[in-house]
Amino acid sequence: MSSSPAQPQVTSGSDEDPHQLVDQRKKRRMLSNRESARRSRMKKQQHLDDLIDQMGKLKNENSEILTRVNVTTQHFMEVDAENTVLRTQVMELTERLKSLNSVLRFMEEISGLAIDIPEIPDPLLKPWQLPCPSQPIMASADMFLH
Repeated sequence: MSSSPAQPQVTSGSDEDPHQLVDQRKKRRMLSNRESARRSRMKKQQHLDDLIDQMGKLKNENSEILTRVNVTTQHFMEVDAENTVLRTQVMELTERLKSLNSVLRFMEEISGLAIDIPEIPDPLLKPWQLPCPSQPIMASADMFLH
């Protein structure tokens, strides 16, 4: 009979086979890896869900801003149209006043009486009162859609 040399035994405080210990460690590591991968997938999914929620909120906010821009643009156009009418009226009234002053001067010369004729204010001394040409805003709400 041949005798095989005795294999040294690993003592770990129990009578378990070293192969069983390796297998148990592999199983524990595999379970740990699976759990880690599951947590990673859940974290990734949560991040994706958060980004989708944020995208929805930003789309709503963009829509609200676009609506406000459109309302403001409409309001500007109304005020600009009103200003154009007022500028035209100022020009017409200034011409009327000039014409009336000319009639008063003529009457003053004919009658010989002194008439208090108000001077027409010089618009160059008060440039903020000058009728200004309308300068439209070249931007539109559509430019924010891109």
